[in-house]
Amino acid sequence: MPGIVSHVEDQYSTWTGLVYVFNLIVGTGALTLPAVFNRAGWLLGLTVICTLAFISFITVTFVIETMASANAIMQWKRLQQMKRVSQTLLALQVNESQDEDSDEDQPLVSPGVSWEKFPSQLQRYYMIQEKIEMGQMASLFFTRGGRTLFFLCFAIYLYGDLSIYGTAVAKSLADVACTYQPANYSCNMTLPVSALCWENSDITRADAYRIFLGVFICTLGPFVFFNVQKTKYLQILTSVMRWLGLHYNILCLNIKCVSQWRKRAAFGFMTVYAAYKLIVEGPKGHPPAADLLGVPSLFGACVYSFMCHHSLPALVAPIADKSKLTRCLALDYLLITVFYLLLAMTGAFAFQHLDDLYTLDFGPRGSGDCNSDDVGLLMKVIEYFLALFPVFTLSTSFPIIAITLRNNLKSLFLTDGRHYRWCIRKVVFPLLAIVPPFVVAFTTEDLKKLVAITGSYAGAGIQYFIPAALVLAARKKTMEVIGMGVKNDFSSPFSGRGWVIFVIIWAIACLILVSVNFIKIYVM
Repeated sequence: MPGIVSHVEDQYSTWTGLVYVFNLIVGTGALTLPAVFNRAGWLLGLTVICTLAFISFITVTFVIETMASANAIMQWKRLQQMKRVSQTLLALQVNESQDEDSDEDQPLVSPGVSWEKFPSQLQRYYMIQEKIEMGQMASLFFTRGGRTLFFLCFAIYLYGDLSIYGTAVAKSLADVACTYQPANYSCNMTLPVSALCWENSDITRADAYRIFLGVFICTLGPFVFFNVQKTKYLQILTSVMRWLGLHYNILCLNIKCVSQWRKRAAFGFMTVYAAYKLIVEGPKGHPPAADLLGVPSLFGACVYSFMCHHSLPALVAPIADKSKLTRCLALDYLLITVFYLLLAMTGAFAFQHLDDLYTLDFGPRGSGDCNSDDVGLLMKVIEYFLALFPVFTLSTSFPIIAITLRNNLKSLFLTDGRHYRWCIRKVVFPLLAIVPPFVVAFTTEDLKKLVAITGSYAGAGIQYFIPAALVLAARKKTMEVIGMGVKNDFSSPFSGRGWVIFVIIWAIACLILVSVNFIKIYVM
């Protein structure tokens, strides 16, 4: 299908690939965790984050195994085609030898078509050499009904994902740009969207939000018309901006600078600053141990926070050395889980009030703490840097996810092998990928609700149901086509059928619990 399968040309190291995965996972979900963690309670929140991190990693290994199985099917088909070509050439040479008075010792098969000369990678089925998107995997392993459900769930999630990204970026820009504060404004209050953005101006905060949303879409939207490799430089820039502090080395674009300046990272500063407030001022927040009413938002935010499954093929396929891929991804998930726990725990206890977007609590007019007007210049710069942090982090992931959505929309609506007009492939589908999220983000800026709904329903489908169904179908098909004689080196460590059943039962139970709590909160 168009735009789905491609050979990997631009490769990078394992650690660079893991940085890309880290960039994709740690984003808006992490910035919404402290508020929902505080609402659900520290004990329940800690348990849910650890549990969901582990289950998310299980399904990541399912996706990796399915990627290898899809490559194996492609390799098998290619090898069968080469066999047929070889047999045809052999038959032709036999016929020619019968018609000609040739030497008795002349070989019947020329060295050019000898099996020993076939590429060695074709004889190793289970390799991740081609970038096969999840839409193509669904086409390989699912029935027609399964493919329809897959694309429906996938499209809903990615549309919600892009809407959340646009909302977070526009909300951050508007909060920093809008300087008007009413006389009765308190630092523990969040200004309504109807409040003026600037004094002596008719523009409200809602108007400013929509203006910045339009600028964001117009700036990054054009990347959806190109391939994912075009965003590599944005990835590197995002990594540097995320990990480096305000230092002269902030302009360094070498990926090695990441490890050198990790302690100056923006996320690290938020965690350290919140911990410092806890030590010096004592806890101002008093979250309960557990509150089930906070489960829907917490579950949605956690699922959303650990999501990377939809873009794994684009980021994993170019990795040059995949021999220790599963271990490296496990390390990535472990580090992210520890970071999420530190971020959520320190934020929940350090601040009396938490904004839906955690970075706004550190901004120059943060609602979580009373920011003094006479702080030093360095602190002011840091406050603005943190308030604009979602702009830096989400600017890279937005094009990648939009491109993934565009490719899978093509696989849903376009027929393989059929010729389509250039404008349909290059214009219509990119616009279908970015216009609907813009409309959703334009109509609402309720980030917490967007994350909860997207993560709880479509996110659960992408992270739990689809990987479980894919790996089951992939194992069945590869067994039928290739058999047991070839080992899949990318097989999941959780290869037992019981693990797949556990993931499905867990997802169903969570959806029931979340739905019941949603009804209690928003209906009753």
